[in-house]
Amino acid sequence: MEFVMKRVYEEPSDADGFRVLVDRLWPRGIRKADARVDLWAKDLTPSPGLRKWFHEDREGRFGDFSSRYAAELRESGAPESFVKSLPEGTERVTLLFAAKAGAPNHVGILKEALERAAKK
Repeated sequence: MEFVMKRVYEEPSDADGFRVLVDRLWPRGIRKADARVDLWAKDLTPSPGLRKWFHEDREGRFGDFSSRYAAELRESGAPESFVKSLPEGTERVTLLFAAKAGAPNHVGILKEALERAAKK
């Protein structure tokens, strides 16, 4: 199973496979019908408190945020549950996010957790 990352503002493609929005808040300016999201996985996103804390200083707090978010994912078991819940035969999962390209965000950390969960 392959996990890829893509901004939700980019054009949907059939090559995306199963499209999952991994932001807690719906992205601005995008209609749900246009986004072609198969699943909105809020349970895979950072907790509200962690997300708010991180957004106060994205650049300065990214290292600590990464560790805290990875711990949240491990403790919750959400990556394993998510992988098990995917439709049979899913080969590619596109993780959709709204952050600008190059901006520090949680999706890379989540992708690593999902890749580990898929190997179990």
